Amino acid sequence: MSLQLQAPSPNSTKQLPPSESFTASQLVYFSSISENTKRFVDKLGHEAARIPLYSSDPHLVTTAPFVLLLPTYGGEEGKHSIPPQVMKFLNDVRNRENIRGVIGAGNTNFGTAYCLAARKIAAKLRIPELYRFELMGTPDDVRRVDEGLEEFWKQQ
Repeated sequence: MSLQLQAPSPNSTKQLPPSESFTASQLVYFSSISENTKRFVDKLGHEAARIPLYSSDPHLVTTAPFVLLLPTYGGEEGKHSIPPQVMKFLNDVRNRENIRGVIGAGNTNFGTAYCLAARKIAAKLRIPELYRFELMGTPDDVRRVDEGLEEFWKQQ
């Protein structure tokens, strides 16, 4: 018995993964492999969308106003403080048009670079930096961010 391979039909279509993923979440966040930021977001009482960690994942596109929550990457005196995945996300004009504020996570061991990513984004995009917290945050940080987001969206 011989195995015969057939060439794919010109009419056959291969299902490709979607190149974009859309969200109307009011909270968008990035979390690295450590997932410190994800653990903080999971404690909040808000639906949230995660910026993809891997370039092979579909690109996230916002369809409504949102607040960005992100960590600061350390080292090199803050030169690369904004994660590259966040840079890619914000390089999409659709996402820049929808961002309304930013929340920073960081490590006080970074000194002046503490939460630098949030500060840089706030300055560049002329949006408010709403809050800063260290690492995974404390229960007080969770409460303050939760209440602060509620109040922020009432004023928008």
